[in-house]
Formats: sequence, structure tokens, C-alpha cells
Amino acid sequence: MPTIAPKQHRYSVHPGVEMVQDWVASLKEKTGRTLEEWLKLVKKEGPGDEAGRRDWLKVKHKFGTNSAWWIAERSVGKGGEEDSPEAYLKTAVKYVEEQYAGKKAELRPIFDRLMAAAFKIGKDVKACPCKTMVPLYRKHVFAQLKPTTNTRIDLGLALGDMKAPKRLIDTGGFAKKDRITHRIPISDAAEIDEEVLKWLRVAYERDA
Repeated sequence: MPTIAPKQHRYSVHPGVEMVQDWVASLKEKTGRTLEEWLKLVKKEGPGDEAGRRDWLKVKHKFGTNSAWWIAERSVGKGGEEDSPEAYLKTAVKYVEEQYAGKKAELRPIFDRLMAAAFKIGKDVKACPCKTMVPLYRKHVFAQLKPTTNTRIDLGLALGDMKAPKRLIDTGGFAKKDRITHRIPISDAAEIDEEVLKWLRVAYERDA
């Protein structure tokens, strides 16, 4: 997974970026048109709205859901942040700033302390921001930081079916086959104690 040196950036490129790049590169071979050519066609012959264009691509041109979504999104001037590592990393900073803006600004010290703690666990820890949360990767997602309310960050952990103490809330994720199975609600940076750090390490070590 591509990264930028820590002195320049604290985030790493999300695995989904490589998937989108591969999709763009293979589009001509698989469909007979490049992304640019599909965008021209959609604007010329497709419906005027994004949702209509998604359906049109799926029904008339037999695109899968993801491909139809990506093309329709770009056809109305949205998306594109996953088209290159540089574009994603620029957007990643924006994602985090937006997550901790306004009424959630007071949660930023909690986020920063959790990020610092995660990076201390191992050199292979990667933070790959999404719009609503920041997943932490080793080989897979082992934790995530999500500002769930204006007063609380949920530290999500991938612990499988492990029996955990009462402080860790079962998310029901294991039964649903989600990566994140437990969460620890944190409303103050002072709550990031040895127990929190212990479970963060456990989740990391389980992804060895």
C-alpha cells in the first residue's frame, strides 16, 4: 500500500484507491471505452440525474453496481478522490477536518491521542480516513475511530468472538461478519488509559 513519509503526512492511501485505479486502467479492455469516453456518452445519451444514470448504466450497458456508481458520480462532477494516491491523501486531510469541525471540534484531542497511541504500537500501522471515520490497518482493519456524537468518539476494535470485559460494548459485528466487533466509547482524552491501550494492542496483534 503506497504511503507518504510521516514527516509529510500521517495518513496512508486507502486500499480502495488501488482498486479504483485498476478499474479505470482496465475499463477500455473490458468495456470498449475509457472512463472519459463513458462520461461523454452518459452526458450525451443518459438521463440527467445521477441516480437515473446509475440505473441506465446497469440496465442498458450491464455495468455492475460499483462501476455504475463511479461513472454516474463522476458524470455529475462528484467523486474522483480515489483516482490517484495524491488525490486521496489530499481528500483524507479534508475528511478528518470535517469530522472534527463545528460541535465535534472538542473531540479532536481524543482523536489525536488515539492516533498517537496506535502509531506507537507498530511501524506497520496505517490510518486511512473515510468520510465518517478513520480505519486503522495492519493487514486488515483492526480498529477504527469514529466521532459518533458531538460528545463521544467510539474506538471500534476487531476482536472476533473474544469475550471482553463490560467496558467493551459488543457491536454485534461478529454475528454480522463485520470486522469491527466491539467498541469503547470515549468522551474525554483522560479516559484513554492502560485498559484502552491494552485492547488496542490486542486488536493489532490479532491481525498479525
